[in-house]
Amino acid sequence: MGASELLLVRHGESVANVAATAAEEAGVEVIDAPVRDADVPLSETGVTQAQALGGWLADRGSDRPDVVWCSPYLRAHETARLALESAGIQLPVRVDERLRDRDLGVLDLLTRHGVEARYPHEAARRRWLGKFYYRPPGGESWADLALRLRALLGDLDRLADGHRVLVVCHDAVILAMRYVCEGMSEADVLQIGHDTTVRNASVTRLVRPTPDATWQVAAYSDVSHLEQRDAPPTEHPGKSDVLPQ
Repeated sequence: MGASELLLVRHGESVANVAATAAEEAGVEVIDAPVRDADVPLSETGVTQAQALGGWLADRGSDRPDVVWCSPYLRAHETARLALESAGIQLPVRVDERLRDRDLGVLDLLTRHGVEARYPHEAARRRWLGKFYYRPPGGESWADLALRLRALLGDLDRLADGHRVLVVCHDAVILAMRYVCEGMSEADVLQIGHDTTVRNASVTRLVRPTPDATWQVAAYSDVSHLEQRDAPPTEHPGKSDVLPQ
């Protein structure tokens, strides 16, 4: 059989989200992040968003998740913990490194301007290949991300058979999950990545009528639960030039 529903949640706004957006707007080359990616905490707004997510989980009643899987990165783990505490739900959180954010390798902490200035050949290669197959030196492509998620989904179906699963992770992971679960093409997922943003603390719901059916999206990047609880929605998108050029 397998899981009956996936509630994919992007972590709340992080201090690195704020720093990255500020760096892009200022046109500087390097993002000011004092800790490694795995240790980046939530911002104050991110904490508020995670607590609002918890209010939404509490309101779901019998439709609330009964299993929780989470990225090991601090911003995701804080989001899961705060949401469960706010909801009054006591569930173990299964941490799985396959849900971590995409590794950017040598391009980590660089803005668009920084990549163009310091690695112009990589910038050109990325434009040629597009985001799905482009792998930065020492990092991962979206295809690499999809490979580790295929393995994770097999374990999730086996270990969470018949359960509604809350998965707290990252924007690239959510897009790659949709790619794998919905049987998308490269063009499909890149177009979604180009046109939309997976917003902080948003909910993407995947459902399937039977365990052997294809997953279908019931909600994508939904932040209505934040708006209803006066928690400000935030958008911190990745690079929009995801299509091959």
